[in-house]
Amino acid sequence: MPVAAGVIRNKGWYGYFKHAHRFTFSAIDGFVRRRLRAMLRRQKHRPGQGRCLRDHKQWPNAFFADLGLFTMYEAHQLARQSRCGNN
Repeated sequence: MPVAAGVIRNKGWYGYFKHAHRFTFSAIDGFVRRRLRAMLRRQKHRPGQGRCLRDHKQWPNAFFADLGLFTMYEAHQLARQSRCGNN
């Protein structure tokens, strides 16, 4: 699944989870990144789930942010801001 397709799909999931507890979003974002790391591992013919430190160093969170991965945590932070600009 290309990152662009994942962005659209995650935006839909944000609509589903938007009323969840605020800690839910970072947990889901972490799960999505782990799954993406596991897919990248498979492309390199390496078994595993993408949970080791080596994988995190090879594909850090900034790697996915640079690709434009939608994060539910950031979307939730933006949604919590006041519409008037008063935080």
